[in-house]
Amino acid sequence: MPRAATSFVCQSCGATYSKWSGRCDACGEWNTLEEDYQAAAGPGGKAANASGNGRALPLCGLDAAPEETARLSSGVQEFDRACGGGIVPGSALLIGGDPGVGKSTLLLQAAAGVAASGANVVYISGEEAVAQIAMRARRLGLSDAEVKLAAATSLRDIMATLKTAKPDLVVIDSIQTLWSEAISAAPGTVTQVRACAQELVRFAKNTNAAVILVGHVTKDGQIAGPRVVEHMVDAVLYFESEPARAFRLLRAVKNRFGAAHELGVFEMAGDGLRQVTNPSALFLSESGAAAPGSAVFAGVEGTRPLLVEFQALVSPSTLASPRRAVVGWDSARLSMLLAVLDARCGLSFAKHDVFLSVAGGLRIVDPAADLAAAAALCSSLFDAAPPANAICFGEVALSGAVRPAAQADARLSEGAKLGFCRALVPAAARKARREGGPQSALEVSQAAGLSDLVAWVRNGAANATRSGEYRRPSRRPIEGGGDRRYAQTATGRM
Repeated sequence: MPRAATSFVCQSCGATYSKWSGRCDACGEWNTLEEDYQAAAGPGGKAANASGNGRALPLCGLDAAPEETARLSSGVQEFDRACGGGIVPGSALLIGGDPGVGKSTLLLQAAAGVAASGANVVYISGEEAVAQIAMRARRLGLSDAEVKLAAATSLRDIMATLKTAKPDLVVIDSIQTLWSEAISAAPGTVTQVRACAQELVRFAKNTNAAVILVGHVTKDGQIAGPRVVEHMVDAVLYFESEPARAFRLLRAVKNRFGAAHELGVFEMAGDGLRQVTNPSALFLSESGAAAPGSAVFAGVEGTRPLLVEFQALVSPSTLASPRRAVVGWDSARLSMLLAVLDARCGLSFAKHDVFLSVAGGLRIVDPAADLAAAAALCSSLFDAAPPANAICFGEVALSGAVRPAAQADARLSEGAKLGFCRALVPAAARKARREGGPQSALEVSQAAGLSDLVAWVRNGAANATRSGEYRRPSRRPIEGGGDRRYAQTATGRM
């Protein structure tokens, strides 16, 4: 009789070893290897495979592919945007996020919206009872939705239910709670998660039913379980939030049926998640007045143009090593930008503390944000406000040149729609010449290098001072406070 093959699988990264060891060589974690049993082939199995006997698969050309079917609309536009325009039938989606971010709330709202269009929707939870899900539905005002609920963790029972119900959309909350009787490992382990996900993805492809899987995340923010699960599904979405902030970001990091890095913005309220139709206003200053150390960046998240405010503070430092603090941007990118400003423009920050923040808590990875960050830094160093109602974007090279950014027309159009009248763009960027376009109302200035940016900030500050838009406050020393402490005696910033 053939013996069952024994292997050891790392529960952190999914690496497989023939024998146990205390440390995984792939990820470096300790005591994460667990024994995994695999059934061996029966008598004659190798001979049958070696002979090449099997069923011939039908082959077809590219022109024989069926027409694209209509996507399932959830009624939540931000969720459909992150999915690429809706949920594709027969697709598998994986959604991850921190505990309490609102994954179950979002999926219950999306499931109710799909059910409202007449689709057959099944919601299966392995973490909550049916009464608890119904309680949340009443709080969200969705108690009348035609969504079928169930609470189960056995994969065999779930598959038998799905084959009988024949749903159009299945929500599994969550994949870490499922277990298969064919595997001896505990629920949530790498082996169980991989096997259960593979079975559900196969069901989606065979029945043309869309399957949404909820995944737990690790302390590093990555979806827990083997990385192969993210390769099996068609789309991977991350539901993110910042501490002490009410808004939520649904970001697509992988999508086979739409644009990657698409962004959906929500706001958490007492009655559920509300859509933010104009996220640019969420990340911009409410005052709208030009202030030293602030610059508006015209960015693009996926296919959505988004305006974000960069805020910088440059102050003299008495420390041997001045501080560098960044929120919402790459700290290495800031160090590179400070070095380029020093080498190419003669602006030294060596004796200054530098603080840079992206307003609203958004994380910016677009390289075109270099120009906006440099404008905010120069404005704070000069203590002069940049041109009012202006946006800027462009990537800064090590030579000091400003490189063009993708989708320049969309960035300019978004700025014009929100009432901005000026823009600083790379010299190589092509501006749309369509008559009557929203970007045609912008006063566009071009920057070939960082020297043009410095002149743009200085000229904007001089024009604002002459027109009275910004007035530098006069300061007097506080009595007994020393030379470095001042009190504000006029309107303006300290």
